[in-house]
Amino acid sequence: MMTEALKNFTFEDCKRSCMHPDSFSSLNDQSILVTGGTGFMGKWIAEMVSYVNETANFNIKLYLLGRDIAKFKVEVSHLAQKSFITLIEQDVRNVRDLPTDINYIIHAAGSPDHRDHVSQPLRTIETFYKGTQSVLDAATRLPDLKRIVHISSHQIYGTNGLESPIGENFIGKLEPNSLSNTYAESKRISETLCSAYRNQFKLPIVVLRPFAFIGPYQDLEKPWAINNFIRDGILGGPIRILGNGSTVRSYLYGSDMSYWILKALVNGGVGENYNLGSSEAISLVDLAKKISSQINNSIEIVSKSSKESYTYLSRLVPDTSKIVKSLEVNETSALDDSISRTIIWNQLNKKVIKK
Repeated sequence: MMTEALKNFTFEDCKRSCMHPDSFSSLNDQSILVTGGTGFMGKWIAEMVSYVNETANFNIKLYLLGRDIAKFKVEVSHLAQKSFITLIEQDVRNVRDLPTDINYIIHAAGSPDHRDHVSQPLRTIETFYKGTQSVLDAATRLPDLKRIVHISSHQIYGTNGLESPIGENFIGKLEPNSLSNTYAESKRISETLCSAYRNQFKLPIVVLRPFAFIGPYQDLEKPWAINNFIRDGILGGPIRILGNGSTVRSYLYGSDMSYWILKALVNGGVGENYNLGSSEAISLVDLAKKISSQINNSIEIVSKSSKESYTYLSRLVPDTSKIVKSLEVNETSALDDSISRTIIWNQLNKKVIKK
C-alpha cells in the first residue's frame, strides 16, 4: 500500500512534466491499451493519464495488460483502484481479441533485463516477435483504431563507436549469431513486423526507441548501473562500479518518459521512428560520484573492473532533436534532480533493499 506522500510525489512529477495537459484533448472519451501495462512504463503511463484526467477533467480510459495483475494491485493499489483503469491478465503472446472500444495502443510488453534474455532466449524472441504479431493481428480487427505506439529499443542500432549522440538513421555493427544479442535482434524483427503491418494493413504505427530511464517504480535490484549505485548508496556503500567507469550513458526521468510517450500517441508521425531518452551524457564514474555526493560524501566508490586497457568505449546517448522538435517535448528533470528525487522516493518507499 502506497502512502499519501508517495502518491503526492508522483503527482508532482507528472505536474512538472505535463506542462500542457490540454494537448491531450483528442484523448478525451478515448480508450488506450498498454501491453506490459504493469511494468515501469505502464505504471508511469497510468500515473500520467490519471494526472491528465484529474487536472483537465478528461475521460481517458486505460486498459493495462500484464502477466502479474496481483503484484500490480499490491504495489500500486491507488492505480489499480482507479475507475478508469481496467486490468487484463494475459501473456502478450496469446492475445487474440481486444476490447472493441480501444482507440489507441501502446505496445510496451517485454523485459529489458539482460539476465532474462540470456537465461531464456527463446521466450525473449517469442515475446517480442510472437507478442508483437499477436497484438498487431488483433489491432487489425479494431473498428476505431487511431494510432499504435510500438516501444522498440536503442539496441536495434547495434554496436557503435560514435562519440556523438545516436540519431534515428544510424546503423551500427549487427551480430545476430551472438546469444547476447537475442534482445536486439528480437526488437529489430518486431520493428520489421510493424513496417509490414503498416504497409499491408495500413495500421497507423509510430515507433519509439527507448534508451535508459530512472525514477520511481524502477526496481533498484535490476542489473543497471544507476539503479545499483543508488541502492548501494542508500545502504551506506560502497558504490561498486562493475566494468569500465568511462562507459557513457544518459537517463530520462519517468514522468518525462510517460509524457513523451503520450505525445507520440497523439502527434507522432505514422511510419516515423523517434529516440526516447535523455541527451544529458555522463560517465559511470561521474555518475557514481554524483550519487555519493547526494547521499553521503564519505561513501566509498570501488571499481571492480579489470586493469586491462579497454579498446572499446560503450557510449549510448540518443540524439533527441527529432522528438523534441516534432512533438514539442523537453526534459523537465536535469540529471541531478532526477537522481535526488529517485533517492528520496526510494527512501520514502522503505522497500527492503538487499545488498
